[in-house]
Amino acid sequence: MVDVTVYGAGIFGLSVAWACVQRGAKVQVIDPHGPGAGSSGGLVGALAPHVPENWNEKKQFQFESLIMAEKYWADVSETGGKSSGYARLGRLQPIADPRALELARARITSSAELWQGQADWQVMPADEGADWAPFSSTGWLIRDTLSARMHPRMACAALVAALQAKGAAILSDGSAQGHVLWACGVADLERISATRPRAFGNGVKGQAALLQLDRRDLPQLYADAVHIVPHADGTVAIGSTSERDYDAPNTTDAQLDDVLIRARAAVPALEDAAVLERWAGVRPRARSRAPVLGRHPLNPAHFIANGGFKIGFGMAPKVGEVMADLILNDHDAIPEGFKPEASF
Repeated sequence: MVDVTVYGAGIFGLSVAWACVQRGAKVQVIDPHGPGAGSSGGLVGALAPHVPENWNEKKQFQFESLIMAEKYWADVSETGGKSSGYARLGRLQPIADPRALELARARITSSAELWQGQADWQVMPADEGADWAPFSSTGWLIRDTLSARMHPRMACAALVAALQAKGAAILSDGSAQGHVLWACGVADLERISATRPRAFGNGVKGQAALLQLDRRDLPQLYADAVHIVPHADGTVAIGSTSERDYDAPNTTDAQLDDVLIRARAAVPALEDAAVLERWAGVRPRARSRAPVLGRHPLNPAHFIANGGFKIGFGMAPKVGEVMADLILNDHDAIPEGFKPEASF
């Protein structure tokens, strides 16, 4: 017999399954398309914090999850024998103008309080970044030590291996047993929206690219609204677009070409790097813009974990923890802004 059935083998489904297994539950994960087949099978993997100001429950939740991540992914890799590609190497961002420089320096003080001494927000001269520093018109960069990276596909594969090592079943088909969690991304948001007078959530298309360039020991970059993430396998991910309107969900076009142009203009070291892959996919975005966690709107006996738009991998360790508490112990520690009611 199975204690928990998880529908959906993306990052939220796998993370909740892993948290339940760690608490001794017997789990099956069912996804007809296989693990990481949707937006969780992308390329970028930037685990980055919100700015340390105007603090709220969403920022606190994400902070706690990012702090959990190092041990979380180490445990996953040790259990299953596969690396997630995780490394907390920080992030560099150019500072555009004197006003932005003033704000960046003010955040040094707020980060010391809000990040509780567990990470730093720094302002540094751009020339200290050598050839990996993005262009900065002021000559200054922000460097934070909370940002981390992992490879989305490697992370999903690592979670699958860890789950199987603990006896969990990863299936393409099967019937529900025990508690039921729906972690089905855009498809489930659309299913809920069909029962409501307005959209509960929607899909946002993203396009990204993978380049052949080994900068695995260097920080990720964020320049001109583009994420530039060195991976552990000697590649660099570039992304991504955010498209509310699109005709083809899984094809790339000139919008990705523009992202690559901007990335190479910001970081000349990327100029001659060959493009290994172009990727497009649709990511689930709830109406509230926060993850949707709790009882399922269509069946209160079931549960939902959805809406990890852009921050799913960074939120995953904490999402797994609070959802396992709710599913197995009926203990609700989910922020009010994350509950389905917030997207009604």
